[in-house]
Amino acid sequence: MATLILVRHGRSTANTAGLLAGWTPGVALDERGAEQAAALPGRLAGVPLAAVVSSPLQRCRETLAPLLAARPGLTEHTDDRIGECHYGDWSGRKLSELADEPLMKIVQQHPSAASFPGGESMRAMQARAVDAVREWDARIEEEHGGDAVFLMCSHGDIIKSLVADALGMHLDLFQRIHVDPCSVTAIRYTATRPFVFRLGDTGDFGSLIPRASAETPQDPEADGNAVVGGGAGAA
Repeated sequence: MATLILVRHGRSTANTAGLLAGWTPGVALDERGAEQAAALPGRLAGVPLAAVVSSPLQRCRETLAPLLAARPGLTEHTDDRIGECHYGDWSGRKLSELADEPLMKIVQQHPSAASFPGGESMRAMQARAVDAVREWDARIEEEHGGDAVFLMCSHGDIIKSLVADALGMHLDLFQRIHVDPCSVTAIRYTATRPFVFRLGDTGDFGSLIPRASAETPQDPEADGNAVVGGGAGAA
């Protein structure tokens, strides 16, 4: 079966502002995110890509721009099903404010029961993303063969939910997974089960360096909670 490379978009202006972006328009890569995107072609050099599929959101399209420029023969497809979770009324709000919402405890500890006001449930988010991946995987294998590799650029919660599915984990455990901006996760789907070959690989161990204060935004799991939407990664 084909191999899927999942790339989380580079660091965005919403990440550094501590906002839950969701589908808010106009959320772009920040300076660090642009640097991460520029490095992506080199990181993937030598990996043949049969296709590239992107979330329609600006930060994902900007992340892929240098890779597509480096490989002019590669066609970009978009698929709404790998777009960010629809956070509804939470979209655009500060994560620090949302931490006090009663729903946040459900999002953290029982996400399969979480449904965002005016948005979608986390179960629906995972289901649409898994459907998209499975359909694209079958399409790529049919068109390019079982050894083909394809890439999808998506978002933190989407990628975490796909990894949970690949590992056979219940969605209630997916907050234990962390993927930094512009990290690479690789999954190969077979007829009997998926195999995870890379998880949140950035080639950078900066996020493992102890922080001076557990209150800094660069230490997102210090309080035991996951960052909804994915966090800003290491400085």
